[in-house]
Amino acid sequence: MSMNSLYRGEVLNLEIYGESHSPTIGVYIEGLPAGVNPDVEKTAALMARRAPGQNAWSTPRKEKDEVHFEQVDNKLHGYIINTNTKPKDYASIMNSPRPSHADFTARIKYGDEASKSGGGIFSGRMTAPLCIVGSIALNELNKRGIEIYSHVKAIAGVKDEGYFDNAPLSTEYKDKLAEVKTKEFPVVDDAKGEAMKEKIAAAREDLDSVGGIIETVVYGMPAGIGGPIFGGIEAKVATLLYAIPAVKGVEFGNGYEVAELRGSENNDSFVMDGDNVTMETNHSGGILGGISVGGSVAPIVVNCAIKPTPSISKEQKTVDISKKENTVISIHGRHDPCIVPRAVPCVEA
Repeated sequence: MSMNSLYRGEVLNLEIYGESHSPTIGVYIEGLPAGVNPDVEKTAALMARRAPGQNAWSTPRKEKDEVHFEQVDNKLHGYIINTNTKPKDYASIMNSPRPSHADFTARIKYGDEASKSGGGIFSGRMTAPLCIVGSIALNELNKRGIEIYSHVKAIAGVKDEGYFDNAPLSTEYKDKLAEVKTKEFPVVDDAKGEAMKEKIAAAREDLDSVGGIIETVVYGMPAGIGGPIFGGIEAKVATLLYAIPAVKGVEFGNGYEVAELRGSENNDSFVMDGDNVTMETNHSGGILGGISVGGSVAPIVVNCAIKPTPSISKEQKTVDISKKENTVISIHGRHDPCIVPRAVPCVEA
């Protein structure tokens, strides 16, 4: 049974393959329109933002993540050669599934071949092929005036400035988000970023990890994109966001907050702006009935919750499957104490 992951879209078909510590990881892309080709420099720039081993809050595993492209029949093949693999780091836990990791369920479905090292195809390392495809899509969307910006909205209870902290008609927030792509730590408010780093450092010191929230705002989305029920933008975007292994929650606009609001508080009133219809607020996150509202006042706003890294050095209860007995594990491989900052470009992609 193949462990490759397949996606069948309306335009693109994708096949992601490889494992965390396999010789290569990559993606086959089928259906790229004529004239759409990867921009190697822009792909490299996105991959650099995601790459491991660059700072104190990420895994010490160092990978260049240089992307190679080749044409294979009617498909574009983008792949990365893994250069810093250490499968022996996981030898001691092959029979003891890590809590909250895919080790247990992958073994149920795929047997002993599921993961001989690291998280296999379930590893966060496999977001790299997602970013290869995303870099091509981002470049094409930018040509059409569609800009996608993500940032760390919260880590361990420390909150960054967000879309709803600003006036909906203001372009100032867009400018702030554009600056985030140039920062080592992807936040709007650098002071809040320093506080987040302290939380990450404390978790690392305690042999633990922390999670957080990533906010994404899409500017320039034309009106009328999407459709009802299965064709809705929320349904399609959520499907792709949940392909990122650590994503455990997705919300649009006011999201879960709507459960505590009255309709009069959550509704976006329509008003005239000259000859154009616009909204006074954007609690809907730029989507009504699964269809984009469009216009500068209604960018698409989506948050996703990222879980704490499950591979931690603190002792945890598990079982020894071969011996059929309870045991404990302490994981000493190379893992991020917080994967949220490195997940920001993955969410954009």
